[in-house]
Amino acid sequence: MEDIDPTQVLIIDGTVLKTWDWKDTPGLFSGKYRTTGLNVQVACTPSGAIAWVSDPLPGSVHDAAALRASGLLDLPPDHLPHGQTPPTHISDKGYIGLGMTTPAKKQPGQPLPEADRAYNTSINRIRHVVERAIANLKTWRTLHTGYRRPIQTFPTTITATLALTFTYTP
Repeated sequence: MEDIDPTQVLIIDGTVLKTWDWKDTPGLFSGKYRTTGLNVQVACTPSGAIAWVSDPLPGSVHDAAALRASGLLDLPPDHLPHGQTPPTHISDKGYIGLGMTTPAKKQPGQPLPEADRAYNTSINRIRHVVERAIANLKTWRTLHTGYRRPIQTFPTTITATLALTFTYTP
């Protein structure tokens, strides 16, 4: 996280990378994805370049909790120029309440107002780049198939894959 520009606006989303279900590792099952895996958070720049990927957490951890645990939002004030406020990052509805720009939620039993629909459309036009970045990450076979090696080797595998991703230029 030392390499991230503290004044940079990031687009953030999470995904579950599939794994086998190890009996000695609880919490791997993700109810959202209906599979076992590890939750990683991905932050990219508005141009779509991956800026940061979190350490993996069990798949049952909610995206907002995983982002809080990663420390990405804990920017010390001494890293910002004098008088500047931290940037507002952009994310999906799973991160509401973390001080980021998120789409508006529909109230139960009420239609979404037209102004909120237009706002959500504008947010989603920005957010598509992180979805594409995650899709590109998952083109690596080790990240899109069920990980079968010992679970304690998964962080090393992710690190190696990211190193290849950051150094690969087509």
